[in-house]
Formats: sequence, structure tokens, C-alpha cells
Amino acid sequence: MAQFVTIDDPHDPRLADYVSLRDVNLRKSLEAAEGLFIAEGAKIIRRAADAGYRPRSYLLAPRWIEGLRDLLDAVDVPVYVVSEKLAEQVTGFHVHRGALASMERVTRWSEDDLMDAGRLVVCEDIVDHTNVGAIIRCAAGLGWDGVLLAPRAADPLYRRAIKTSMGTVFALPWARMSDWRLGLERLKEHGFTVAAMALSEDSVTLGEFAASLRREPRKVALLMGTEGAGLSSHWISQADVVVRIPMRHGVDSLNVAAAAAVACYALTPSE
Repeated sequence: MAQFVTIDDPHDPRLADYVSLRDVNLRKSLEAAEGLFIAEGAKIIRRAADAGYRPRSYLLAPRWIEGLRDLLDAVDVPVYVVSEKLAEQVTGFHVHRGALASMERVTRWSEDDLMDAGRLVVCEDIVDHTNVGAIIRCAAGLGWDGVLLAPRAADPLYRRAIKTSMGTVFALPWARMSDWRLGLERLKEHGFTVAAMALSEDSVTLGEFAASLRREPRKVALLMGTEGAGLSSHWISQADVVVRIPMRHGVDSLNVAAAAAVACYALTPSE
């Protein structure tokens, strides 16, 4: 059973896991060093627990305790009970969902695990956590098998990525690519057709590529590039096909997460 501890000092060292949640650089170093991530909101906390992640502690406003009672009764960890004002002082923002949990960070899947997938989204250096979370959510929701991340892409277990994904980062397999330069060759060796989402003169439309997959079903690795520059020339040059989403009204491209959703929907095999 959890141990309930009421705290009224925002500088209490027991709250160290929850300090400055909006400071990305601080959180990256702290969470990596301590082997933790933060789940925000009762629904996300439950999804993390259901996926097998173990809590280190909870930070709760009193009104959230009963709603999470079954989870709290099942673990022997501290529950720090604080006012919402103190939670804001510690975390650096208004915790409007009123519930946080510090969870043990573990590696669930490897690059090798994803090589048997049929449909993968591959993110090259997408550094915005919200976009990474949204891409994982749309990949999961549209029936894709996993997400492979280049070494410099954002952390799917960062709080904002988890929140945007609505907890699908706990269920959909994702892993880091071990070698950015040679990673696409490895995908090809495992039978993937590597499709780069990019604007280029030799690109085919998304509809044309989808039609080719209906005629000849095969494994697909869909490459998505950075928010500004898009995919690197190195990755585009290695792709088997370059694919574009036809645009109108002078718009040249979509947000990367929106583009991923459109492409995943179009390329999902019909049942």
C-alpha cells in the first residue's frame, strides 16, 4: 500500500523528480540520469500502469486520490499530497489535471524487434516532442506496427510526447535507430520498401504509391523529416521511392504530424 505524505514546502528534496517540468534541457538530463519519466493525468497514469511501468512516486492534489485508489493500494511507493498551488510552484506550470507520477524508465523494444513489422514510420531528427507524440498516436490508431526514431529525434517518454500521444507510447512498439547513416540499408535488408515523404521532381503522389502497394503488397518504411528542412538529402537519396501529398491553394506542405496521419491512412491495407 502506498505511503501518503503531505508536503507544504516546494523545495522539499523528496519532490526532486517533479521539478521544472517545462525545462526541456534540465528534464532530459535529470530523467536520463535517474531513469524516470513523468506521466501526467489520471488516464495517462493508468495507461502507463496497465502497460507494466512501475511508479517511483506520485504527486497528487487531494481530489485525485480516490479516483486512483486502486492503483495506490497496489504499490508500496510514496504519494506526495500537495496543494495545486504548490504543485505549480514545483513543476513550473499549472497542473490542471492534478495528478502526476514519476515512473521507472525501461527500454521495451529494440531496433531488432521492429524489423519483422509490416508498416513502420521512421522519424529523422524530429525534435518537437508534440510532433513525435502525435505521430506515434496516429501510427497506433491507424494500425501501423511501430515507429523507428533516428538518434537525434525527440524522446517519446518526455511528458509532452506522452500527453500528445494519449499514452500510445506505452503500447505501440518504438525504438531508436542505432546508425543514422546506414539505418535505411538495414531496413532494405529486412525487406522494407523505403518511402521518403518529400518534395522532389521525381516524386510520385501518395495515391499512386498506395495503388502500387495494392497491386503488389509489401513491407513499407515511411520516412518523415524534420519540422523545418524535411528529410536529409542523404536519406532521400537512399529511398526506393519519394512520395508527396498533392497540395492546393499555394500550400506546399503539411505539419509533419498531419502529413504522417494522412500518409498512414492512405497506405494502410484495407480490411
